[in-house]
Amino acid sequence: MQCSWKAVILLALVSIAIQYTAIRTFTAKTFHMCPVPNPLNCGLGQDAESFDRMCDEYPYLNYNSSRKTHILILATTRSGSSFVGQLLNQHSDVFYLFEPLFHVQSTLIPHLSPSRYAVERRVMLGASRDLLRSLYNCDLYFLESYIKPQPANHTTDKIFRRGASKALCSAPVCDAFSPSEGNIEEGDCVRKCASLNLTLAAESCRERRHVAIKTVRIPEVSDLKALIEDPRLNLKVIQLVRDPRGILSSRIETFRDTYRLWRIWRATGRKPYNLDLTPFTTVCDDFLNSVSTGLSRPPWLRGRYMLLRYEDVARNPLQKIKEVYEFLGLSMEKNVVAWIHNNTRGNNDASAKHKYGTLRDSAANAESWRLKLSHDIVDYTQTVCQHILDELGYKAVSSPEELKNMSVSLIEDKTFIPFL
Repeated sequence: MQCSWKAVILLALVSIAIQYTAIRTFTAKTFHMCPVPNPLNCGLGQDAESFDRMCDEYPYLNYNSSRKTHILILATTRSGSSFVGQLLNQHSDVFYLFEPLFHVQSTLIPHLSPSRYAVERRVMLGASRDLLRSLYNCDLYFLESYIKPQPANHTTDKIFRRGASKALCSAPVCDAFSPSEGNIEEGDCVRKCASLNLTLAAESCRERRHVAIKTVRIPEVSDLKALIEDPRLNLKVIQLVRDPRGILSSRIETFRDTYRLWRIWRATGRKPYNLDLTPFTTVCDDFLNSVSTGLSRPPWLRGRYMLLRYEDVARNPLQKIKEVYEFLGLSMEKNVVAWIHNNTRGNNDASAKHKYGTLRDSAANAESWRLKLSHDIVDYTQTVCQHILDELGYKAVSSPEELKNMSVSLIEDKTFIPFL
């Protein structure tokens, strides 16, 4: 008896759901329960006298010392999120994690299919939200369910991009560097620090007043509604957007195999008949849906949402990060200012060209895609992404000459005021 392709896909999705259910069922613990007699521990403003009764009646309320600020950078691949994430990572009181949802994807959907991209990533959402909630509460043990091989004694060397987090490369997690070494290179961290002890990492998380996570694996801000409305969290979302034409150009250069047909189109001027456009059109659809939700200012996003254009950060990084810090309630530190100056002036060495690198001439990079894409590719992207280009203030071009005329910017001066 033969099965149709629809039946095969259905069986695969059911299998993934069963795996996730099993992981949720057998995970040891999710939240720290009200262990300290402090009214702030439950994240609510009740007086101390009613604290014990409140924790008895609502045992799901988690330990939340001094009401941490939980920060999520919501982005898509090649939108500048690594750079913006580092602007938060440099703050001494921020515990930063780089793409922890990578582990969820690797476990539940190890072979992400472009043709089923939209369906498969939706399967991840429930698991992703649960993991984010645990990480924001410094419960790093929950991450072990998605790490292969399973960590022994809460210790692993398989954390994705561990070196991108200063907190995971410094005391108490790692003692290989002195406190005076402010700028630890990611490669040095991986080489010199021992395997990551998740118990020590959780301790470091609890010591800091803010937890920041960046992800390119949540499609839209509406997918975060349950977390934003969760009284156990104090979640603020920075939605980072970028001109889709710039995203496409960066992906073509970075993911050469995946975007091979796009490279053929650029080189020959002929669009391959079998070119799968789904991954790119999905970017524009997600941007439009998410930005439309954010700018419509629903009550659940009040004080919780900020829209940030990558190009604005690239052209005026110090001013924009001051605005971001103000929205988040963070103080501007000297080391953050120094990092901005050191990482936005450009460099020709190999580190500046690394696909996840943050060292770049940020102003020049904002519209460099115009010199790399052919006009026919740009014309196509403008057609399928017209609505979001208009919404975000990115100007369309109508000729090859206009495309290559770098003296005229395609970025409108547009202000997106946070919903406070």
